[in-house]
Amino acid sequence: MRGLRRFRRWCGARRRGQFALTVGMVTMLTGTCGALLVAPNWVLPKNRADQLGSAQHVATDDPRLTAVRGIMEPFGELTALRVATGDGPESLVVGHSGQRAEMAVLAAELAPATASITELWGTGWARSALVVVASNASEFAALLRSGSLLAREVAAASVADPFTHGTTPTGQRVVFSPDAGRRLSPDGLRTVLRHELTHIATRADTVDGAPQWMLEGFAEYAAQRAQRLPFAEIAPTLTARLRTGDVPADLPADSAFTGSDAAAAYEQAWSACAFLAETYGEPRLVQLYRRLAAGAQTPDTEDRILREVLHTSRPDFVRAWRGRLSAH
Repeated sequence: MRGLRRFRRWCGARRRGQFALTVGMVTMLTGTCGALLVAPNWVLPKNRADQLGSAQHVATDDPRLTAVRGIMEPFGELTALRVATGDGPESLVVGHSGQRAEMAVLAAELAPATASITELWGTGWARSALVVVASNASEFAALLRSGSLLAREVAAASVADPFTHGTTPTGQRVVFSPDAGRRLSPDGLRTVLRHELTHIATRADTVDGAPQWMLEGFAEYAAQRAQRLPFAEIAPTLTARLRTGDVPADLPADSAFTGSDAAAAYEQAWSACAFLAETYGEPRLVQLYRRLAAGAQTPDTEDRILREVLHTSRPDFVRAWRGRLSAH
């Protein structure tokens, strides 16, 4: 089994000054994507715990809980909610009594999030998810099957069992940290859930070494597409730079998704995917994702794939994208 090999970080503004930083990794055998919080605290209304929509209590002997039961039960009695997600299998939201408010928000979001991602990506994924809210850092680290360093850094992550490209991933789940509900607004929780569900939906088609601008830009596009927020709210760092005439010279390199400037890289990646969808349509964006995510790419191979899918060269695409950014 391969361990965690590489992390990608992003940070971006959300409504009312909320900020999130995402750390992600995708390999041929295993994958993780998460969000580190650097935001002011948000307190979920206590009555949200009773606003469960279509979610219902389920017996905690549900077989889908086998993978997490042994990890979570030492930290307290499990609370599990069953959520209908359209014509697909039901999803589960699992936590402890102290996480009822966060569980309520996530349970209410699962059906519309699943429908939105399916509308974009297609039906070729489970359309069902196991979403877990951890009660403390130790439980979070164990659910992520990662070291304590990652658990201290991220607010949410999607994980899967080791798998070979071309097979169906198993053991997938989205795990939220114990701090997520205090540090993210309800809108922030919903957006992060959609981002992570997109990684779950696309993981079977994603190979280690695929360009980060497409992987993370697509996930963030999927998370944001239904909200229709202004450009400046989704990409505040990029907007501030554009206002000074600082237009990116190229699509962000993989190395740009780590370090202090990761915010700009993630926002540029989102903007590139949003531009693709607006200019060529979402089906072409999905087609391009499937091609680029199939393996490691170079500028030359990206150019070939862009010509085949979009009938434009990489330099021409970058030039058009930069022109759109300048217009903002």
